[in-house]
Amino acid sequence: MTRNADRIRKTGQRIFFGTILLGVLSFALGCGGKTPDDLGAKGTTLGGCPSSPNCVSSAADDEGHAIAALAIDGPEEAAWAVLREVVSGGERVSVETDSEGYLYAVYTSKLMGYNDDVEFLANSASRQIEVRSASRVGYGDGGVNRDRIEAIRSALVGRGVVRSGADD
Repeated sequence: MTRNADRIRKTGQRIFFGTILLGVLSFALGCGGKTPDDLGAKGTTLGGCPSSPNCVSSAADDEGHAIAALAIDGPEEAAWAVLREVVSGGERVSVETDSEGYLYAVYTSKLMGYNDDVEFLANSASRQIEVRSASRVGYGDGGVNRDRIEAIRSALVGRGVVRSGADD
């Protein structure tokens, strides 16, 4: 092989592997998705869900998206303190906002680095904690958002600060 042909082959390999590396980096950095603009309290509740099945909310009224709020059992302050502890102690979670009566956390999936936005809002009048968990990207979620809220509910029920359902 001539020197010129060898140089061309090596240049081609560099371009090929550089393109692959750039694609992988772009994919990895883009998986998390952009933080939604519509987070936070909507009066005494949280936002609903888009039409895609990758969200649950206690504000939703359709079967696919609706999930019961956390029914406080005992002092609201105790329930809120345990909620903070359970959420902040989770794996791959970052608490972004922890203010009076509102908690917002981002959960990141282990394999692909997808971000899910999870919100909690104390509603003193109804003695409930409103909930919302939504994926930033994709269409379906395999039930991850519902399972997450139910696992948090189970931990809080186990600690005696919420009842098993909002209607109990």
